Amino acid sequence: MRVHYSQVESVTHVEEIQHPSARECLRFLGLDGGLEIHYVSDLPARTGLGSSSSATVGLLNALHAFKGEMVSREQLAAEAVYVEQELIKERVGCQDQYACALGGVLRLEFRPDGLVRADPVVLTSERLRDLQSNLMLLYTGIQRNAHEVLGEQMSRTESGENWRQLERLKDLATQAVEVLTGRGDLADFGALLHEGWLAKRSLSTKITNGWIDDVYERARKAGALGGKLLGAGGGGFLLLYVEPSRRDKVQNAVPELREAKFSFENSGSQIIFYRP
Repeated sequence: MRVHYSQVESVTHVEEIQHPSARECLRFLGLDGGLEIHYVSDLPARTGLGSSSSATVGLLNALHAFKGEMVSREQLAAEAVYVEQELIKERVGCQDQYACALGGVLRLEFRPDGLVRADPVVLTSERLRDLQSNLMLLYTGIQRNAHEVLGEQMSRTESGENWRQLERLKDLATQAVEVLTGRGDLADFGALLHEGWLAKRSLSTKITNGWIDDVYERARKAGALGGKLLGAGGGGFLLLYVEPSRRDKVQNAVPELREAKFSFENSGSQIIFYRP
């Protein structure tokens, strides 16, 4: 059995695999031996883009197909959450797994009983194009471990210190959906991003630092209406709402950040080749 990622592991039994997601996905589905797994990514890991969850979702999908099983995207998402939270014991939420499995723009509701409701946010193709043209994705060059960043935040949340900020973030998410699905000015979405960043950065002292704050303020002065660090924070990618006419000015204001081109997709996790 081999697992290829930034390293190459050749092992006899699944328990010997060091890569946590590969090991636990194989154990979860009862597979041991006769497999070669390759992980390939266009962007660096540990940067807030959900790369670990996308890898887990994709591997589970591939392994189910290997066993001759075609499972629903909802099942893939739920299984990925279980693998990451219960088997690997990562400090992760549920949003990345559902976004990767289902695809598209989603409104996720996390219920007290542990169930997740995923509703598509229906936008016209023109509205979606306008949204994408107003977003910039910039790499800070900082890779970090979300497990470590989230420790303080989880402790503060469990003690009740973060409830006010979390309620605010919930309200902002509802407002954001209303803006996206409405006919008003999309610039309001940029303003909501800024409010959300102010709330998010107060959840923990590890979410931002002086350099990130300086970069964000320079981008805002150059014309960005709002933005946020993606994922747990602490580095990774900065998403900004910038009208097209100001993109060059914003990029010039933060020359140390590299833009990553992206586009929205609606397919979610897919098996692109299958032979029974």
